[in-house]
Amino acid sequence: MRTIDFDYHLPEELIADRPLPDRAASRMLVVHRDTGVIEHRHFADILEYVHPGDCFIMNDTKVVPARYFSNDGSIELVRTQAYNSLLWKCMVRPGRKMKIGRTVAIGDSIGTVESIDEEGYRLIRFDREVDEDQFGRLALPHYMNRESDPADKDRYQTVYAKNDGAIAAPTAGLHFTGDILQQVPHEFVTLHVGVGTFRPVKVDEITDHHMHTEHYSLPQRAVDAVNGAKRVIAVGTTSVRVLEHSAKNEAFPLQAHDGSTNIFIYPPYEFKVVDALVTNFHLPQSTLLMLVSAFAGKDLIMRAYEEAIKEKYRFFSYGDCMLIL
Repeated sequence: MRTIDFDYHLPEELIADRPLPDRAASRMLVVHRDTGVIEHRHFADILEYVHPGDCFIMNDTKVVPARYFSNDGSIELVRTQAYNSLLWKCMVRPGRKMKIGRTVAIGDSIGTVESIDEEGYRLIRFDREVDEDQFGRLALPHYMNRESDPADKDRYQTVYAKNDGAIAAPTAGLHFTGDILQQVPHEFVTLHVGVGTFRPVKVDEITDHHMHTEHYSLPQRAVDAVNGAKRVIAVGTTSVRVLEHSAKNEAFPLQAHDGSTNIFIYPPYEFKVVDALVTNFHLPQSTLLMLVSAFAGKDLIMRAYEEAIKEKYRFFSYGDCMLIL
């Protein structure tokens, strides 16, 4: 398949740049894979679709402030990995100003570029810890066209976020409230969502695309729940990637472990663990759209997206969601 096969036109006004006041008020497009039927519901209705023996698997990663600016505002850093409090791997703009040996000042901290890898990432060592609370910002997706504000510290985070490490939120989970969470059987995995979430597919043939690597943890409680469930409902594509990678690369039934994955799921793909999926609407030509197309069939997914656009659903991170059964 070609990347262009996963393209669609989205009117700009349907891109959500702010969340709704009520998390569960989001609309929910319900897609039935067996019949092709599409329903228009709201996320608060999800309890009607829960059956005995179901288990929701959720990603409890917590978004950290990963975006920083130099004191003079001329350099932007996005920290993609912290090897420790002083040594960071970063995306840098503009790159021409940050060659090996160059320095950047953030508050009282001075960082020096030690190396540049083949993808342009800078390894920067600071002389003292950067004050994250004062200078760190959330790295909101570019399509929001705005800086993060205090409200995002709460809303660009799931109510069950626990383990620090994500650059981007696992957005399918943003719709859950504490009340709904208590009413659904669930367990957690952890996958720290990286900057690769924002990266476009730049190749014509999707098989030529190389996925980014993300670190995950599959704990024993989640393993026991999955192995004993009648139906596994993954909340978000990140949860899917943990489960399917583990079933493909580790022993099955699943075993508890930590690891890294660069699994790329696209049609055709035989899912080994996931039976249903809660997911947001994804960017055109993205690996996430390819994943859901593998799960439900490309034709059905593209028809569902057409229906969502016609009915003016809100798209992307702060937008509405789909329940694919």
